[in-house]
Amino acid sequence: MTSPDSGVPRLVVAAPSSGSGKTTVATGLMAALAGRGLAVSPHKVGPDYIDPGYHALATGRVGRNLDAYLCGTELVGPLFLHGARGCDIAVVEGVMGLYDGAAGEGELASTAQVAKLLRAPVVLVVDASSQSRSVAALVHGFVSWDPEVRIGGVILNKVASDRHEALLREAVDSVGVPVLGVLRRTARVDVPSRHLGLVPVAERGSEAVDAVTAMGAQVAAGCDLEALVGLARAAGPLPAGSAPWTPVPTRSVKKSTPRVAVAGGAAFTFSYAEHTELLAAAGAEVVTFDPLRDEELPEGTQGLVIGGGFPEVYACELSANEGLRKSVAELALGGAPVAAECAGLLYLCRELDGLPMCGVLDAAARMSERLTLGYRDAVAVSDSALAGAGTRLRGHEFHRTVVEPGAGASPAWGMRAPERRVEGFVERGVHASYLHTHWAAEPGVARRFVERCRTS
Repeated sequence: MTSPDSGVPRLVVAAPSSGSGKTTVATGLMAALAGRGLAVSPHKVGPDYIDPGYHALATGRVGRNLDAYLCGTELVGPLFLHGARGCDIAVVEGVMGLYDGAAGEGELASTAQVAKLLRAPVVLVVDASSQSRSVAALVHGFVSWDPEVRIGGVILNKVASDRHEALLREAVDSVGVPVLGVLRRTARVDVPSRHLGLVPVAERGSEAVDAVTAMGAQVAAGCDLEALVGLARAAGPLPAGSAPWTPVPTRSVKKSTPRVAVAGGAAFTFSYAEHTELLAAAGAEVVTFDPLRDEELPEGTQGLVIGGGFPEVYACELSANEGLRKSVAELALGGAPVAAECAGLLYLCRELDGLPMCGVLDAAARMSERLTLGYRDAVAVSDSALAGAGTRLRGHEFHRTVVEPGAGASPAWGMRAPERRVEGFVERGVHASYLHTHWAAEPGVARRFVERCRTS
């Protein structure tokens, strides 16, 4: 039988390419619908951590990722239902162009694939700033490329004038796809970017709130919200037997409850909500701390998780917080389990751009001109607090920094593509690597980590 939640109204906001305005439209639509009193479930296709922060601001709910590469196609529906539980409508923001996915893997991890897995209609956001009648050929191509992808409407973005709008509408009408919105160019909704994309919500404070408010107002004024809600309600039922993902509790009442500290704040904003849910389900008491403000780890910390973010932007502040650096080093050098991803790896190094860091790892980190980006197939090389040697996981790298050396005597991961190499560090209880992973794909990671916290 189909789960009662599988009928949640939903739509996917996609585009022909990056830079077309997906984030503005998706976030604005979330804010506009929430402003009408609807409980909106926000989702993002792919591994991106930044856009979900804006989604959360727009809806008041945790932004969640749907990544068919990291988690497998079989988990896309359950993870969606987990996030959408109790909501009136769900909005899924796509990634890159509609049909772009993992390099060399066909449709895998593309917005189109996720839309098909969710049986959700697609709204195509088109940057119309440099075209008029040609928009018909573009829309026709996207509609006809994959008959299993249902493009239910178009939103025209960056429209210059009433005359421009009229020409565009006439062109799109000839394709038989409804225009569900027209947005004019405006600076109010611009979100600043830097070396890894948009500046995260946590760094912008009231400016982010104002930007999201402006996005919501623009979408409410320029789009047919009733038609968009109607389209979402026309989504097909998810496959029979679909049920929400759950971080199944595994803790026996007789076992202890270790305290696991999770880094947060403006310098460490990259994390998947499911990670803390899995840690709690495995029996941990999860507490957050801010390495920019807190001068020591939470009292009683037995394990530490430091995710991704922008330590390079806050290197001076992180280095100046000597008390916390010493506290982290004492915990790690004492053998406690520590899971560090990307930004966490940099923080554990001896130095970052010449500034002292925690010194847990005998390695130096620095900014680089080269962007390292892409999905990775990985195998655990060394037994660690996260995984036994030989465990296979899929991950994602996204950074403009370099760590020298790139691997310790006991590396964390062996990579198979795009080049064969080892990477990361396993020392004492520390597992530090550039690789971002999604623990929902392998719940045993969280259970193993918490068990190591109990016994270390």
